[in-house]
Amino acid sequence: MEEKYKILAVDDNSISLSTIERALKGKYEVIPLKSGDRALHYLKKNKPDLILLDVRMASKDGVETLREIREMEDCKDIPVIMLTSQSNKQTVVDSFTLGAESYILKPFIAEDLQERIEHALKKAK
Repeated sequence: MEEKYKILAVDDNSISLSTIERALKGKYEVIPLKSGDRALHYLKKNKPDLILLDVRMASKDGVETLREIREMEDCKDIPVIMLTSQSNKQTVVDSFTLGAESYILKPFIAEDLQERIEHALKKAK
């Protein structure tokens, strides 16, 4: 049996996490976490193949979380796709400066999300 890629989905909104899980069900192993802090804790012991990271989260936003991920030695090369409901130009610039692979506006189309994930995973190999 082929091992599925592990995708860490980080979003403080339960509905968004459920939507991501439904969109990727069967194709990937999705690890849903509800905060940047939980994601950072998870990454200290585990290395997913890709991270989906919400920009707007309550305690620590996605850009700050991405900054901290990039400072972790074992996580510098993990592809990160930012997800957000806002299209703030500075946030987009900051995300790409920190090495985000892609930026998707919510609500997203499941096929678009899957295509971007496939592209990022192929590029990372």
